[in-house]
Amino acid sequence: MIKLHDLYFKPFISEQEVDDIVQKMVDEIAADLGDVVPVFVGILNGSFMFTSDFVKKYPKPCEVTFIKLASYEGLKSTEDIQRLIGITQDLTGRTVVILEDIIDSGKTLAEVYRIFKNEKVKELKIATLFFKPEAYKKDFKLHYVGREIPNKFIVGYGLDYDGLGREYPEVFQLKTTQHMTNIVLFGPPGAGKGTQANFLKEKYNLVHISTGDVFRFNIKNETALGMLAKSYMDKGDLVPDKVTIDMLNAEVEKNADANGFIFDGFPRTNAQAESLDNLMNSKDSQINAMIALEVDDEILVQRLLERGKTSGRPDDADEGIIRNRIKEYYDKTAILKDYYSAQGKYYGVDGVGSIEEITQRLSGVIDTL
Repeated sequence: MIKLHDLYFKPFISEQEVDDIVQKMVDEIAADLGDVVPVFVGILNGSFMFTSDFVKKYPKPCEVTFIKLASYEGLKSTEDIQRLIGITQDLTGRTVVILEDIIDSGKTLAEVYRIFKNEKVKELKIATLFFKPEAYKKDFKLHYVGREIPNKFIVGYGLDYDGLGREYPEVFQLKTTQHMTNIVLFGPPGAGKGTQANFLKEKYNLVHISTGDVFRFNIKNETALGMLAKSYMDKGDLVPDKVTIDMLNAEVEKNADANGFIFDGFPRTNAQAESLDNLMNSKDSQINAMIALEVDDEILVQRLLERGKTSGRPDDADEGIIRNRIKEYYDKTAILKDYYSAQGKYYGVDGVGSIEEITQRLSGVIDTL
């Protein structure tokens, strides 16, 4: 992730992928032009890096020059396009290949065609490294396209955001969800996870998504997903991960402007963790941390037995059941600990002490994210 001015951008196309795209375009254009000596025209400022790499790879004699057009202010393509630096050589009868870094609306391209119409070139071909078909509003033919991309703002490899970002050899995409912090909160039975989730959601203005609560809400309100989940549960089958993810997606969508989420009760398996990663990635976000409250087993047993005196829950009153619940938790959490540790996102927090002390420890982790 990089920050340019006030915005964050996430990795999109690697340096190696960019190099492969450029090489593919070189091979295609060289094969098409044969022994013709072309004039490659780079459009400044964005295409300086693309044009440089392209002509270095081009295997035959060629000429290169640049023109400069202005059509961008910040993130928006403007209507006002000016030819700031023009052609200084005679191109009459020459084959000209425009090397553009990116074509979206096509406004710059329209001006390019107008310019070269007056240059009496023999042939004009358009080559663009990146192309946004969703944004394209013109009818001009694009002869060579390196890669089609979504209609999202990108920087790097010559492309900038208000002057910054051109120097990166890879390409980054605008992160539309800018300041979201998402946590997977774990803790064995009796660790006080629910209590801490309530404190953390208030302190950091996060949305607490408890899988159990989400299931109960959907089933009680007879939503389509609730009825689907109930159909599996009534047969004694496990609810498929896809149904659970769709429920979580609905919760995330309902709170799209949140500062972030605390996920409680999900994921439970590597497959679910991967699904959650994919879900957050689709929202231009990510899971920042798995935070697990760590409490000695004997303390947990005593806490739950004490709670059982007033909670009325039978599973809080039987020591054998309690120990099985704790064992099941560790069996499941061990897998996820490895998953998130591999991403550098696992944080174990001492869950013994006063509520305020534990909240302070959890806050210490969140404040570093």
